[in-house]
Amino acid sequence: MLIRRNRGWELPERAATPESVWMGRRALLAGAGATILAGGLLPKGALAADAPADPSAGLYPVARNAAFTLDRAVTDESLATTYNNFVEFGSQKSIWRAAQKLPVRPWAVVIDGMVEQPVTVDIDQLLARMPLEERLYRHRCVEAWAMAVPWSGFPLKALLDMAKPLSSARYVRMETFKNDKVASGQKQFWYPWPYVEGLTVAEAANELAFIATGLYGKPIPPQNGAPLRLVLPWKYGFKSIKSIARITLTDQRPVSFWESIQASEYGFWANVNPDVPHPRWSQKTERLLGSDARVPTQLFNGYGAYVADLYKGLEGEKLYV
Repeated sequence: MLIRRNRGWELPERAATPESVWMGRRALLAGAGATILAGGLLPKGALAADAPADPSAGLYPVARNAAFTLDRAVTDESLATTYNNFVEFGSQKSIWRAAQKLPVRPWAVVIDGMVEQPVTVDIDQLLARMPLEERLYRHRCVEAWAMAVPWSGFPLKALLDMAKPLSSARYVRMETFKNDKVASGQKQFWYPWPYVEGLTVAEAANELAFIATGLYGKPIPPQNGAPLRLVLPWKYGFKSIKSIARITLTDQRPVSFWESIQASEYGFWANVNPDVPHPRWSQKTERLLGSDARVPTQLFNGYGAYVADLYKGLEGEKLYV
């Protein structure tokens, strides 16, 4: 007999929005969007009218994985797609316009290092073979703001399994693109480009670790990390690297982008913890995007049932900064 125990952050089935209602809302929004475009107006976050159609658009929306629900309302799409950090395009939050310059086709991701079979795979070939699903996740920024969004994509483990990591590999190093002709922020030579992030192999294999290729039932827009973006809901947002171009399995712990700039503020682990303040502000509460309301921050962003065991025996590490 299988007994399923809900995690503390999950909603009971009776409280979830029925799929028919959800899909009906999507259809309504899609129709509204078509009307806006027909009238010559572009909604916030949209690409220019002459931008090529995303060849993956027909894959979305995808079926939602009911195991990943929320205890708060989904953030409005217009907010989640226009209030962004993407340092390659600048330090201000309104970089969504500049990010439209990022070409996401052609795009390939390289998986190499300590693997049995190094691979380079085209994004559309990858999407065709991956088990796409939608998950509702919280997102918590180290700057103490938060949102909740519907990501579409697939488990990170499914991507790594393509290259068959060696048993001696201990870490997963990821890096984004490097193209200062379109990403003006990369002309700032004092930054260590390209953007690099890292995980342990155990973290990467965790069921929460997710590669997002879509958002709000559509292909993920450039400002949110197109075409491949890591999502780690139990960690601060800077760990969720955008626009991934290379993944390397290694036995050396990677030094991430922000860690190399200011290790006292941005550590390797970066797990959400309300009891460990950032050196310049408290992490006790978080501001919900689109509201002035502040709510208590939860350890591991509320996902401790999934990930707490990953950190047993590491009490001497700086786990949360």
